Amino acid sequence: MPVEPESPVGYTLTVGDHRLVLNEQLGKTIEIEFSGEIRCIHCDRKTNKSFSQGYCYPCFKRLAACDSCIMSPEKCHYHLGTCREPEWGETHCMTGHVVYLANSSGLKVGITRASQVPTRWIDQGAVAAVPMLRVATRYLAGLVEVACKQHVADRTNWRTMLRGEAPELDLLAERDRLLERIAPELEQLAAEHGRDTIEVAGDPVWSLDYPVDIWPVKIKTHNLDKQPLASGVLQGVKGQYLILDTGVINIRKYTGYKVSVRVMSE
Repeated sequence: MPVEPESPVGYTLTVGDHRLVLNEQLGKTIEIEFSGEIRCIHCDRKTNKSFSQGYCYPCFKRLAACDSCIMSPEKCHYHLGTCREPEWGETHCMTGHVVYLANSSGLKVGITRASQVPTRWIDQGAVAAVPMLRVATRYLAGLVEVACKQHVADRTNWRTMLRGEAPELDLLAERDRLLERIAPELEQLAAEHGRDTIEVAGDPVWSLDYPVDIWPVKIKTHNLDKQPLASGVLQGVKGQYLILDTGVINIRKYTGYKVSVRVMSE
């Protein structure tokens, strides 16, 4: 779902060549029907199951984008000469990254490519976020994140996020507090990787709000693999989710699925 960092965030649902501006569909009934066909988003191979949100099994095993270091960047092995696709690694991993603090369902730490700010925060449904450090590579960002995880969570409680229950936090104060706590680890990493590879960010806090008319009280999920038709009144969009009056659906999960989408006015 392409997004625009507007206020509220602007969402577009792309189905084939058709683009549906979701912010304009609030209050309307939406039907999403899965045809039963899944195609790999890389090679277009027909597959019975999607791996890593959109890939067939051969691509899942071959592509750098599906390697375990994507989920655990501290395990990056580019420097060992064993990257699955070195050119892909140059573009996506051996480039500037941001270590950040966000408030999606509470305080969390995360990393993203510098070019993905603020898209990554929107993807997680964060209501506020602030850069903490700028580092030279994804591997280094992963090592910093490991140090941070001793003090701060690195996961979002998606149910809390979808209920709009994130607590108010002073992210600037939290940033200063965490930087103080990981100072010894940062000093060691700077000594090992070069002092010009880690920079403390002084950015202000980003605040984000989402097109949601009604927050769900009880979270029920639609699963297209079990029930190929998901239908309901669109009450909001946040993170990767459409919020329908009948339940929520994680659109990212169904990347590569052949679906039809119908919108009916109430």
